[in-house]
Amino acid sequence: MKNGKKDAQASWGGRFSKGPSELMLRFSESVSFDRLLAEFDIQGSVAQAKMLAHTGIISKRESAQIVAGLSKILKKIRAGEFAWDESLEDVHMNIEQALTRDVPAAAKLHTARSRNDQVATDMRLFFKFACAEASEKIGGAIRVLLKLADGNRHILIPGYTHMQRAQPVSAAHHILAWVEMLARDAERFGFCAEAANVSPLGSGAIAGTTLPIDRLYSASELGFTDPETGDPIVTGNSMDAVADRDLFLEFAFACAVFGTHLSRIAEDVIIWNTSEFAFVKLPDEFTTGSSLMPQKKNPDAFELMRGKSARLIGNLSSIFALVKGLPLTYNRDLQEDKPPVFDSFAQICVCAEVLSECARRIEFNPDKCAEAVSDPLLLATDLADYFVMRGVPFREAHHIVGRLVALSEKKSVPINELPDSDVFALCDRADSSWREVFDLKRAMGMREKIGMPGPKQIEAQIAAWREIFA
Repeated sequence: MKNGKKDAQASWGGRFSKGPSELMLRFSESVSFDRLLAEFDIQGSVAQAKMLAHTGIISKRESAQIVAGLSKILKKIRAGEFAWDESLEDVHMNIEQALTRDVPAAAKLHTARSRNDQVATDMRLFFKFACAEASEKIGGAIRVLLKLADGNRHILIPGYTHMQRAQPVSAAHHILAWVEMLARDAERFGFCAEAANVSPLGSGAIAGTTLPIDRLYSASELGFTDPETGDPIVTGNSMDAVADRDLFLEFAFACAVFGTHLSRIAEDVIIWNTSEFAFVKLPDEFTTGSSLMPQKKNPDAFELMRGKSARLIGNLSSIFALVKGLPLTYNRDLQEDKPPVFDSFAQICVCAEVLSECARRIEFNPDKCAEAVSDPLLLATDLADYFVMRGVPFREAHHIVGRLVALSEKKSVPINELPDSDVFALCDRADSSWREVFDLKRAMGMREKIGMPGPKQIEAQIAAWREIFA
């Protein structure tokens, strides 16, 4: 504006006699966080320029000038040499204004485009990238865990229910349970990436445009295509295209579930690392000491992973609360949808890396594990199965073993050292072979059905997972 009036905002100031106050600029800017979308924004603008030339709305020369200018800006951004200006509000206008200073034809770039469909496009490109990155990092962690499982197939430990010793399993079987969890996470991010593969570009602010644009062309340019046929995929309703935040919720949900799985894995390791258990030794590089107690070695990396889950769940809740009462279509509230997903993405990436490095260095304590798994009560269910195989109904067998457990406690004798007469008194179908039940090698060998912790099953499962995550 001239005549001493404050400059109006470059992208929408024509209707205003005054620009926003300094306070409003500070309050409403988003470039401090949405600059993370710069590369995706430039991708979208390149496709937009090419589409405008393809349809004859701008000349091919103008399109080429715009694309070349965007390439120069991208190089500056990657080199950390681009000057971001909060007064221009967001990543879109920062790039557009910088481009227009060098390329006059760039004033035509925003033809038939709104920041509403522009940011929706940017975010879908971001989600495709972020999901692929998340899946790769989770896959990396899985590969390390498979190596950890493979190296500890011979270690047996108690499995737990209700934090009470339940039945014996191999350390490998327990680790493979973690792998199952993380594999579902990787798959979940794959579903999210598939959902992101739809172009909203061309939806405009709310109702598209009267100009002769080609949405299918720009969708193809941006890679929003069917992976099998190569056909472009675009959104079907311009209002929903700019208002939809399902992807934000789905991505944040995938992050929160991954965080929850990490938290459960971390809790297992934290328990195993206690002096009371001492099943594992954690690496010095990912533990810390106490400022007061010199003997301490704290499992901080795993405690932080456990804590990050709360942050990831909070980010999901934040987005739910943000969108739950908004009318269609775009509302400025939606500016706040990005910090939670950007934060969740950053946290899951670093957590997956930390899990990988920690798992690479975890060492099991064979003696402590053997001591814990030697408890004969871990095979009480196997004894009930022994009676079942001799024709005793399971409920009756269960009660017989329960009475034998009580008897062993009363006599202060391990259940497998009770005299035959005590067992035969409760079950006349038993013979002296009942003691064989308490051989751990036998117990594992009897568990060779699909999904069980038998040695052959473990070997097969590790091989199968390695093939999937090769």
